[in-house]
Amino acid sequence: MLKKKVALAVKRREADVAFDAIEAMISTLALAPGSPIVEAEISESIGVGRTPVREALMRLMSNGLVIQQPRRGLLVSPIDLANHLDVIETRRVLERLIAACVARRATASQRDEITNFVHAMSLAAKQGDTAGYMKADQARVRVYHAASRNYSAVNAVAPLVTQSRRFWYAYQHTGDIAEGVIYHERMAQGIRRGSEAEAVKGADELMDYLEKFTRNVIDG
Repeated sequence: MLKKKVALAVKRREADVAFDAIEAMISTLALAPGSPIVEAEISESIGVGRTPVREALMRLMSNGLVIQQPRRGLLVSPIDLANHLDVIETRRVLERLIAACVARRATASQRDEITNFVHAMSLAAKQGDTAGYMKADQARVRVYHAASRNYSAVNAVAPLVTQSRRFWYAYQHTGDIAEGVIYHERMAQGIRRGSEAEAVKGADELMDYLEKFTRNVIDG
């Protein structure tokens, strides 16, 4: 029984590794919108077995990031410009809730980690290091979501975060990466002080920035 539990734990970890890797490939356009997804190729590229990859792809299908079409198999979902403002509007409600939860519930070490990751994002932005910025942001999000201890809100917002990240990555030439960091810093400061009001205000300002970014893309 113990061996079975250990084996299941390993299997879940591999599926999570596969999910994170594929999600990163989609959000950074390494897997472009509309491109086919081949399990064997992904399994080889990320060094994880095909079963965990298949489980990860099922999760990504439920999140709307992967679609299945007759005779074409699995594809990366397209970026829907018209729908993206709805993504931001929905995400705003969830981000306000999560920010309040993190400010209230985060441990001291989690507050430190969030601050450190935002600092890393700031350094990457100043250096024009988009890949470094994204890596630090993904690490921040993992700690941030865990610190909220609101798994319903996290499960709801996670696909919206990935869609937003992919949208930003696709159209980053129209936005200022350094501006977005400002609002992450304000939110992190509120979390560090345990101020729900400051954290929520920072989350709102970040969503304002993403909404403005989206409108610039649509109008441009």
